[in-house]
Amino acid sequence: MVFSTGARAQALAPSTLGGESRTEGTTSDLVQVITAKSTPAIAKKTRKLVKESVRTSAEKPISLAAQKATQSIAKAPARATFTMEPVRPMNQPTVNQTAQHSSRFSFRTPQGKKESVPVITDYYPKRIVYPYAKVDKRIDSRLVQAATVAQERAHAHSRSRCWHYVKDALLASGVIDSRPKTELARDAASELVNNYGFKKLTISDPFSAPVGSVLVYGTARSVGHVELRTKDGFVSDFRSPTPSKRPLMGVYAKL
Repeated sequence: MVFSTGARAQALAPSTLGGESRTEGTTSDLVQVITAKSTPAIAKKTRKLVKESVRTSAEKPISLAAQKATQSIAKAPARATFTMEPVRPMNQPTVNQTAQHSSRFSFRTPQGKKESVPVITDYYPKRIVYPYAKVDKRIDSRLVQAATVAQERAHAHSRSRCWHYVKDALLASGVIDSRPKTELARDAASELVNNYGFKKLTISDPFSAPVGSVLVYGTARSVGHVELRTKDGFVSDFRSPTPSKRPLMGVYAKL
């Protein structure tokens, strides 16, 4: 067997071992054969070595050189990463999405029970509501009609003709049969009592005056003011939800 192997090797070997016996074509053919046939062998060998090294590293502890290489890689600075934030419009306040819980005031009742109520931070005042006037059945019903007439003819603002408009309303309703002759509003009280049968009522609050009653204001040195009480206010030559601020001389009505 040894002899046959050696004879086969001699038969395949070139006649001379010198580099001069090889031609240029032979050399190039040899290089091509080595290149073409050795490359797959080298690739297979490399994959085999990689598999063996992986299996060995899994079975045996890592060598000192490998440990140093791993440590050096771990100590290497990581590549910086950048996070893109959403673009916000300029000069816009940031809105706090956190729910705002209302404050509460805790207290203990006389019975010992613990309770709480919300704390009011804003106050919205209610609209002032003035009391309505009542209809007094004792007075002449034509006075209620006089108040309605005066309200229909009145203006939004005063024209300084209060007693003139009240005269027209009283005369139109028929509660009086002639037109009063006094000029000043403060004199309306005496003329209504002396000439037309009016009575002074025991009322000092203008809001308590019944519908249709005549309210006279003023002093001895002033022109005064006169108006009729309506259901929801006061009327003369203008309408007003509140009475005059002048001193009240009295409330008068025909019974």
